[in-house]
Amino acid sequence: MKGLKPVAVAFASLSLLAGVALAQEQRLSIGTGGTGGLFYVIGAGMAETLNQNMDNTTARAEVTGASVENIRRVTQGQMEFGFSSSSTLYEAMAGEGPFDGNPLDVQAIAYLYPAVLQIATIDSTGVTHLSELEGKRVSLGPPGSNAAVLAQRVLEAYGVFDSVRPQFLSYNEGVSALTNGQLDATVVLAGAPTAALIDLDSQRNMRLLPVQANEVVDLLRAYPYYQLYDIPAGTYSGQTEDVTVINDPATLFTSSGYSEELIYDITRALFDNLDQLGEVHPQAAAISLDTATNTPIGLHPGARRYFNEARQ
Repeated sequence: MKGLKPVAVAFASLSLLAGVALAQEQRLSIGTGGTGGLFYVIGAGMAETLNQNMDNTTARAEVTGASVENIRRVTQGQMEFGFSSSSTLYEAMAGEGPFDGNPLDVQAIAYLYPAVLQIATIDSTGVTHLSELEGKRVSLGPPGSNAAVLAQRVLEAYGVFDSVRPQFLSYNEGVSALTNGQLDATVVLAGAPTAALIDLDSQRNMRLLPVQANEVVDLLRAYPYYQLYDIPAGTYSGQTEDVTVINDPATLFTSSGYSEELIYDITRALFDNLDQLGEVHPQAAAISLDTATNTPIGLHPGARRYFNEARQ
């Protein structure tokens, strides 16, 4: 029996070392959205980028209910960072909207890519301007969605919201209804081009209805997280000129509860490897150091330090 003791001691030592090594591994959870959405697709790409470029780190994209859930879970310490629309992130900071009276501790990591309100119609409706939607049948997007909120605000800016006959359909349902003559316009809040409108454009002569800057001055002043954005000509096959729309950008965020070093390392691993991340999806390729600090709320100190260094 005595001869077994050195072996037992050695085995115990190896087990202890293995335990220390495992304890040093850093696990990161990224709040995204549903598996069919862009948040999840790009979040999974971010997880892979972090796994390959951060030592002793295992990152994982979590399937969630998107912006609101991500914000609640990050601020509760259940996830290190996540995706949100800029509007929802601003509301969380201010204690407005779904966070009414309960501001949360959120800080930005980076502006990611534009998510724009695309208001589409087809030639057969005769509609060429947002003011001509008065009394028309319009799908505003899924009920309670950011698309429905923003579409209402845009139509209010043009003085036609009270007269439209609203429906609340999914993006694909809205396209089908427009194609079948059951709607006069439908909206999609997403990066452009987006699959639902590519499908519409392939079936009908699609027209995107632009906003005019002078008509939405008050809207942008009231909701500073929105931005004007030009969808470049040629984004859709029949689009011959730029179309000005409202942008509610996707933003990567965290909480002040996470250290400057951690968020610095995450930001560096992502932005030092944008070529790798950009292979995931065309919208991931739109993530850029040039626009990264255009966030609706203040940057986390770790992200700010990285961007200050990267731009020197």
